[in-house]
Amino acid sequence: MNLRDLPQGERPRERLIERGTAALSDAELLAILLRTGRAGENVLALAHGIVARFRETGLQEILSMPCAEFARIPGIGTAKAATVLAALELGRRAQHAAKSRPRICEAAEAAELLQPRLSAEKREHFLVLPLSSKNELLMVAEVSVGTLTNTLVHPREVFEPAIRCGAAHIILAHNHPSGDPAPSAEDLRITRVLKEAGALLGIPVTDHVILGGEAFFSFSEEGML
Repeated sequence: MNLRDLPQGERPRERLIERGTAALSDAELLAILLRTGRAGENVLALAHGIVARFRETGLQEILSMPCAEFARIPGIGTAKAATVLAALELGRRAQHAAKSRPRICEAAEAAELLQPRLSAEKREHFLVLPLSSKNELLMVAEVSVGTLTNTLVHPREVFEPAIRCGAAHIILAHNHPSGDPAPSAEDLRITRVLKEAGALLGIPVTDHVILGGEAFFSFSEEGML
């Protein structure tokens, strides 16, 4: 039986979209990956059976199994086994990356992080770096890409990723393709607007770093925040 054959309120994919991943059980998440069951057993029943099979050791045991061995479980097969193994490995890597997040405590560290990404760009790229209370980098979100001389930035797009990942504060960053990191009048204006928006949201803007060539400008270090 396919997931589409289940009643609307019982479909794991729709429940995930409406309520988020945390609302689903291990079996429901697994069912989304498996997509279909087998003869006489719908996909949720198949998923529950697999979760029960690995109850003692946890689903992480699957990662230590050769794909062919996992595929031999009735109702799995090679394609489903590969999908599940890929998803579990991706989760493992994401968890490892989260434990080794870089910390950004000063403008030079933000500039060093972003130089490889922005140094060769011919247009302005505006990014936001949401940070934890321990200054751990939670993500690098590109907010907008502008022209050679300016970029369009709206507070909604700037703070959306920060809110989504529970940031304690943010660093703004963008590049000047001209190579001169000195802030323009527009840079001054947008920094002021975003600082005020951050104060209202309780997510302060702690710096705005402008990269130009090998140099950078820090609003915080220049006492402009």
